[in-house]
Amino acid sequence: QVQLVESGGGLVQAGGSLRLSCAASGRGFSRNPMGWFRQAPGKEREFVAGINFSGRSTPYADSVKGRFTISRDNSRNTVNLQMNSLRPEDTAVYYCAADARLYFVDVPTTPPGYEYWGQGTQVTVSS
Repeated sequence: QVQLVESGGGLVQAGGSLRLSCAASGRGFSRNPMGWFRQAPGKEREFVAGINFSGRSTPYADSVKGRFTISRDNSRNTVNLQMNSLRPEDTAVYYCAADARLYFVDVPTTPPGYEYWGQGTQVTVSS
C-alpha cells in the first residue's frame, strides 16, 4: 500500500520558519515528480512547489517564491519544503503529492497531475 506521510506542521509566528517533510512508503518515488499543495478553509487546493525526479526543475507559486524551498532526498524517499518568512496567509493544510509517471521532466502544477496524496499537515501562522 502506497503511503505519503507529511510531518513538520505546527503553529508559528509571522516571520518564522517551518520545515515540512514527506515520507513515502510502500514504493519508492525517487523517479517521480513530487509536489506540495495547500488548502485554506473555503478555498481550493493550490499548488505551492514541485520538483522533478532529478531535482533540476523546481517550480514555485508566485506567492512563495524566494521564501520556500523544495528539495528531495531520493536515498531516503523523502521530499522537504523549507518555509521561511512565513505570513498569516500561508496558513493552510499542506499536502504532499506524487506523480505516477516515471522520469517525467515536467512538474505538474495542478492537482489532477498527481495520483498519490498524503493526509496533510496543518500550518498556522499567527500575526
